[in-house]
Formats: sequence, structure tokens, C-alpha cells
Amino acid sequence: MSEIIISPSLLSANFLQLGKDIEMLNQSEAQWIHIDVMDGVFVPNISFGMPVIKHIRQATKKVLDVHLMIVDPDRYIETFAAVGADVITVHYEACTHLNRVIAKIKENKMKAGVVLNPHTPVSLLKDMICDLDLVLLMSVNPGFGGQKFIENTYNKIAELKEMISAKGSKCIIQIDGGVDGKNAKKLVETGADALVAGNYVFSSSNPMQTISELKNCK
Repeated sequence: MSEIIISPSLLSANFLQLGKDIEMLNQSEAQWIHIDVMDGVFVPNISFGMPVIKHIRQATKKVLDVHLMIVDPDRYIETFAAVGADVITVHYEACTHLNRVIAKIKENKMKAGVVLNPHTPVSLLKDMICDLDLVLLMSVNPGFGGQKFIENTYNKIAELKEMISAKGSKCIIQIDGGVDGKNAKKLVETGADALVAGNYVFSSSNPMQTISELKNCK
């Protein structure tokens, strides 16, 4: 993959000025917008629901990259499709019947991905890597923004990249957690195709420039 996908995470945006932040993203070089959906069960925090995503969809033509940090995500696939999600990623750890969930996402005309927590080995995906559009590797523990990047992520990227190549998959690798200007280039060099950045973008004095720098970090 030649172009790095940047997916700023709205979890770090100013919720009182969400429309303003989305307009900034519309003007930026970011191709995707990352939306973390949390239920207070799979992770301690609670975040966006469907009505908010529906309004975000009306405010942007960017790809809506919806990360479901919820239990039983298969119950809500059609609903997220209806409110405008383009990409849905579900946690390996939250799905009893993962193949069925992935198939359901695709049946609803969305790209389908699997998320792995820092402790979950990438080898668990070897039998279904060709069915996935992306794998999201968590480089922090899920649930809260602003955490420190976990260095073992580089090893997981390399292992996953090798698996994708060996299986002839077209799956891309996305990284979420602690991504910034210090590690972005190494992440891409190791094999990452897409970078999620929240606090690093929205706490910047010039978010659009920060997004541009991430996208051109190769």
C-alpha cells in the first residue's frame, strides 16, 4: 500500500465543538474518521451512540471508521450500517462466532476488520486473514485515550505482515493507541498501513499540519 491512511479519533475531539472539529477534518488530509463506540461493559468507558454517528455522517464525506468496543457486536451491525458506517472493526475478544460477525458486516456493504488487544496473539487470525479487510492492532489497552504506546506492537506488526503476505491476503494493518510523530515512521516502516491518532492530533496547536505530517511520515 503506497498511501498511508490517517484516521483521527473523535474520542479526543472537543465534544462541545464536534461540528467544528469535523469541519477541520473535512479540510485536512485525513481520509478516515475513527469513531470509538464503547458500552461500559467490554471496556470501562462509555462513548458515542448511534444518533451521534448519524449526525457525523451528515457532516462529512470521509470514511467513517467505526471501532466497536462492545459485547455482542453482531446485534448492532445493521444499525451501524443504517447510520452511515463505512468500516466496522470488532474485537476478537468480544466475539464468540467471529466468522459470522465478519460475514454480517460484509453483507451490510461495509469493510470488515478485527481488533486485537495488546495481549492477544496475531496467530489467532491465520485461518481467517483472507476474509478480513483490515486488522486493527491496539498499541494501548482499549477504553481511554492518551495512554503510552506499547513497544511490543512493532513485533506484532511484523508477524502480521508476514502472515498477510504468506496467505495472499489484501488485508491492511491499522494501529491505534499512542501514535505520534515519534513512532509513526517506524510503524509504517514495520508494515502499518493506517494510523489512528487522537490526543496527538486534537491537542496539537495545528491539527491539520499534524495530520499532514503523520500522513507523509514515510
